[in-house]
Amino acid sequence: MNEDKKRLVIIDGNALVHRAFHALPPMFSAKGESVNAVYGFLLVFFKALKDLQPDYIAATFDLQGPTFRDKIYDKYKAKRKKAPDELYAQLPIIKNVLHVFGVSIFEKQGFEADDVIGTIAKLVERQESLPKIETIIITGDLDALALVNNQTKVYTLKKGLKDTIIYDKDLVMERYDGLMPEQLNDFRGLRGDPSDNIPGVPGIGEKTAIQLLKEFKTIENLYSEIDSDRAPLVNDRIRGKLRQAKEQAFLSKKLAEINFNVPIDFNLENCCQKKINKKDLIKLFQDLGFYSLIKRLPDLREVRLGKF
Repeated sequence: MNEDKKRLVIIDGNALVHRAFHALPPMFSAKGESVNAVYGFLLVFFKALKDLQPDYIAATFDLQGPTFRDKIYDKYKAKRKKAPDELYAQLPIIKNVLHVFGVSIFEKQGFEADDVIGTIAKLVERQESLPKIETIIITGDLDALALVNNQTKVYTLKKGLKDTIIYDKDLVMERYDGLMPEQLNDFRGLRGDPSDNIPGVPGIGEKTAIQLLKEFKTIENLYSEIDSDRAPLVNDRIRGKLRQAKEQAFLSKKLAEINFNVPIDFNLENCCQKKINKKDLIKLFQDLGFYSLIKRLPDLREVRLGKF
């Protein structure tokens, strides 16, 4: 990473909360509240602050209720098992912790956190101020890899809560056998995504989807040339599957695409360093029973974000 650049970190709140909740055994505060997701979230948060040394930081969360994707496909995420109430009960605690840290939170009814993240990343990319801002998205899943470019990277968890990796364009291409980040929506359009119940094209697996996109670049190009002599990879079996699920393929790509135009009130300067009230933070951690994290607070004095 270029140390001369200013750096914005965007936290994918819900994704990290889910990873933390399932990675750690049950933990409870003195009041009997479940706090394992809060603790795990903070382990990743502290590590990211030290690793990334952000100049600006923001957090995003999903809000309950349908999104625009549910309106175009009523089975979107229909197979996803509802998370336990113990997980959802920890979201307000995590938001309160972020508030004490002075982290701005962005969320919008009718949109997912990924859309808010994408909107913020694009707003920052389009700004005319120099030097350019480097954006790092902290997340627990890989949907955000479609946002990776020369200015935006993804910091995510490989295993557990401590083993992290930063995806740039080269690493995304390495993971997807040569596909560019901007082709990942097409990839999900063909292969589908069981976790979000995005159907894709039945019978088209990961390997075939990658081969087709390396040849045709996009779903649009693929379907425009499906019957041409320029389609040697499309044998009769694959051609039949694609024809049968054409509408479904385009719908799946649309479901996978991140909306860059969420109507949010975003000002980068509101995400800059804020003075942290150390007494409030210690009291909050004591109430949660996070005494080991109190001992780690001095480590954060070197982080650009917070000033105690």
